[in-house]
Amino acid sequence: MIKLIYLKKVFIYKGLLFFVCLFAAGSLLAQPSILRNIGRGGSRGSKGGDSLVHRTFKEDSISINFRYLDSSRNYTFDSSIADFTKRFPIPADHVFLGNDGSATKSILFNPYLKAGWDPGFHAFDVYKWNLQNVRFFNTTRPYTELGYILGSRVEQIIEVLHTQNLKPYWNISFQYRLINSPGVFKNQKSIHNNYLLTSWYQSPSKRYNNYFVVLANNLKANESGGLKNDSSNYLNNPIYKDRFNIPTKIGSDAAFQADFFSTKLTTGNWYKEVNVLMRQQYDLGKKDSIVTDSTVIPLFYPRLRFEHTLNFGKYSYTYLDTNIGDSDYYKTYYNIYSTDTLKIKDSWQELSNDFSIYQFPDAKNLHQYIKAGIQYQLLKGNFDNSSASLHNFIAHGEYINRTKNQKWDLEASGALYLNGYNSGDYNGAVSLQRIISPKIGALKVGFQNVNRSPSYIYNTHSSFYLDTVFNKFSKENVTHVYAVAWQPKYKIQLSADYYLVSNYLYLTNFYKLQQENALFNVLRINAYKTFKITRHWNWHAEVHVQQKTGNAQVNFPLAYTRNRLAFEGVFFKTLVLSTGFEVLYTTPYKADNYSPVLGQFFYQDSLQISNRPTVSAYLHFRIRSFQGYLRAENLNTLGVFSSSGLTKNNMAAPDYPYPGMLIRFGFYWSFVN
Repeated sequence: MIKLIYLKKVFIYKGLLFFVCLFAAGSLLAQPSILRNIGRGGSRGSKGGDSLVHRTFKEDSISINFRYLDSSRNYTFDSSIADFTKRFPIPADHVFLGNDGSATKSILFNPYLKAGWDPGFHAFDVYKWNLQNVRFFNTTRPYTELGYILGSRVEQIIEVLHTQNLKPYWNISFQYRLINSPGVFKNQKSIHNNYLLTSWYQSPSKRYNNYFVVLANNLKANESGGLKNDSSNYLNNPIYKDRFNIPTKIGSDAAFQADFFSTKLTTGNWYKEVNVLMRQQYDLGKKDSIVTDSTVIPLFYPRLRFEHTLNFGKYSYTYLDTNIGDSDYYKTYYNIYSTDTLKIKDSWQELSNDFSIYQFPDAKNLHQYIKAGIQYQLLKGNFDNSSASLHNFIAHGEYINRTKNQKWDLEASGALYLNGYNSGDYNGAVSLQRIISPKIGALKVGFQNVNRSPSYIYNTHSSFYLDTVFNKFSKENVTHVYAVAWQPKYKIQLSADYYLVSNYLYLTNFYKLQQENALFNVLRINAYKTFKITRHWNWHAEVHVQQKTGNAQVNFPLAYTRNRLAFEGVFFKTLVLSTGFEVLYTTPYKADNYSPVLGQFFYQDSLQISNRPTVSAYLHFRIRSFQGYLRAENLNTLGVFSSSGLTKNNMAAPDYPYPGMLIRFGFYWSFVN
C-alpha cells in the first residue's frame, strides 16, 4: 500500500512537470519571431547563436543588487511567483475602466500625500515609471531580462531590462516597457511606452558618486465615455455577444485593430512626461583598505557628504477628440459646444536645483545620517489661453538611523516651501520600527502630515478648468497615522491606517470642482494571513475594512478581500510551482464615475455598484531563471453562473463594465551574459 501511494505521488509530480515544461516551450515558440531572436546576438568574440547554450548553470552565477535614488540600502530581485500583480501593472486593489491601460483608482481610501506643485493628472499613475522607484544596479556580470505577456484580444506587454558594469565602479542600465491593449469594448485601445536609461559611477577612491537618469513616459489611452445609456440592455442582448459591437458615448466606429505599431489617437488622453536628472555626491572622511594575499580592496568611511541634484522635466497633458460629429456628449456633460475637433492641453517645464549636506555620526554605519538641504524650483506652464511662470524655494531635512544590529529603524523627514507659488506647503513624516525577534516579529508605527496647495487643474489658468464659477480653493491638509505588526511564525500581518482630512478637494460631476470644508476621518484595518492547510496547500487571505466618520462626499466600499487558494512548493529541486484559484470581492458601494476630458474620477451618489466575486484560475511556475504565468481571469462571467445563460459583466463604474473571461499567459526570462 505504501509503495502504491509513493508511485501515485511520483506519477502526479512527473505529470505536473511535463505539463509545465510543455507550456514553457510552447510559450516561447508561440511568440513572434522578433521576440524569439532578442538576445541571440552572442557574446563578444562569439560567432553568433545563443551563447548560453554552451554554459553550465554554475558558470551563469551572478552577484547583482540595486539601490534606489534616495536610499543607501541594497536590495536584490524578488523571485517569488505567487502574486501576479508584482508583474502586472494594475494593483489588485484598483478598479480600472475595463482594459489594461485605462484609467484606474484605488478602492481603498488613499489621498494624495505630496506637498508642492502638482499638475493634477493621476488616473494613469500605475502605468508610469517615476524617479523615486528608479533602480541603480551593481552587477558582476551583464544581466538581461525579457518579459512578454499575451492576453485575450491581443493584449500585449513587452518588457526589456539590461544592466552591466562597464567598469567595476560604473554601471549602466536600460529598461523599456510597452503596454498595448485594443480592449474588449470599443474605443478602449491603450498604447503606453516607458523608457529608462541610468548610469551610476563611483570613483575608485569611493569619494565621488554620479547618478544619471533619463526617464520618459508616453501614455495614450482612447476614451469611450462608457457604454451608451441603459448599458445593461446591451450586455444582456445576444446580438452584442461580441462586446466590441456595443456603441459607446464618444469615439469612432472604426473596426477592431490589434496592430501595436499603430499609435494614432482619435479620442482620448495623451500624457507625455520626460525627466533628465543628474545627482553628484562628494564625500569627506577616512580611507582604509582590506589586504589579502593577492588583492587590496580600498575602503572609505565618509563623515561629510556634499550633494547636488539637477532635474529637468517636461510634461504635456492633452485631451483630444477629432470625431465629435453630431454628438451632443460634450454639450450635455461639459457645457462645451463643438462640432469639429476638441483639443485641451496643459504643458509644463520644470527646472530644479537642490544642494544638500549629509553628516554621518558613525562613519562605519552609512544607514545613520543627518541631511539638510535647500532646493530652488522653476516652473513654466503653457495653456490654451494663457501661460504662467512660477518658482518655489524649499528647505528640507532628513534623519535616518538603522542600527548596526538592524533591530531599530528610525526615519524622520520634512520639507517646507518657504517662498513661491506653493508657499506654506509642507510635508512631515516620522516612523519607528522595532524587530523584536524572529519568532515574535516586528512592529512599525508612523505619522505623516501634509499641507498642500490644490493641484493645478483647480487653478483658473489651467485649460482643464471648465467650471464657469471661479473658485479659490484653500490648502488641503491630511494627517496619516499608521501601525504595522508582523508575526512570521504564524505568517500574519496586521495594520491600521487613520486619516484626518480637511479642505478635501474633489469633483461633483464631469467638470465641477468642489472643496469639502468639514473635517472628516477614515479608519482602515488591514489583515494578511497565510493558512497552512496541508504540506503544499496554502490559503493566502487579505482583508481590508474601512469606515468614514463625517459627512464628506467620499464613497468607498466597506470591505475588500482577496483570497488565493494555492498548491505551492518546490519539486524536483528546480521547479517552483504555485497554482490554484484567486477570488476578489468588494462589498456594494456607490463607485465614483469618470470624466474622460479631465482624466479624473468624480463623486456620484445615484447608482450603487454590486458585483459578483471576481474569480481567476492560475498556474505560475519558475524553473531557475525562467518564470511562466498562465491565467484564466473573470471566470465569474461564464454563462454557467448566470440564470439567463448569457455572459454577465461586473461593473467598474457607471456604464464602464469589466470584460468577460480573459486568458493571459506570459514569461519572464533572465540571462547572464
